[in-house]
Amino acid sequence: MPLPKPWTWPARLWRTQRGRRLTVQAVMLGCVLALLPSTWLYAAADSRVRTVADVPARDVAVVFGAGLLSGRPTPYLAHRLNTAAELYRTGKVKVVLVTGDNSRAEYDEPDAMRTYLVKHGVPDERIVSDYAGFDTWDSCVRARKIFGVERAVLVTQGFHIRRAVALCRSAGIESYGVGVAEPHDVTWYYGGIREIFASGKAAADAMVRRDPKFLGPTEPGVTEALATHEDND
Repeated sequence: MPLPKPWTWPARLWRTQRGRRLTVQAVMLGCVLALLPSTWLYAAADSRVRTVADVPARDVAVVFGAGLLSGRPTPYLAHRLNTAAELYRTGKVKVVLVTGDNSRAEYDEPDAMRTYLVKHGVPDERIVSDYAGFDTWDSCVRARKIFGVERAVLVTQGFHIRRAVALCRSAGIESYGVGVAEPHDVTWYYGGIREIFASGKAAADAMVRRDPKFLGPTEPGVTEALATHEDND
């Protein structure tokens, strides 16, 4: 007697009570496993997502890149930078570390972020650029290992802030986050959906503790910027 075709197995399994029970259990297990990374992100960032007004003061703010349009920050990135500038003006942070993509000559997120911040009142000498922040994990690890950041306020949109806090804490940075509010437009919904899938990669990065794409020698930028701040106090 020939064996049934593989693509007919689910239908044949569903015809039996035991098969239906096993199928439901498998689906439930899959849903639980899919939600575990998101649950970890929320637990790791619990009580650490604040506003500009109530976030604890820290020496450094870390602003994550969010794309450029014609060489200038996208609206979402501009909103992050506005929040960082407000943190600086209100004395919540002393130095801003901008971290983003500069993988090709015509695309330079950190320099565009620096230019924007200077135009909005943050002194150039208080801004430090990380040119190899290709994703959130890379930015967090480089902030800790390359720039020596041990405590920081992280700045990004609300749908991304918990992942940023969880990953930076896993990388060894005692972190609080300020989630930038946005209207619920297409970009916002896309970002929220993307986070569901990104949470799995985030959990894997934190577990494996992979090295970022570029590591390299330590850089004194943050230390020097803080020294400049102390000299001017």
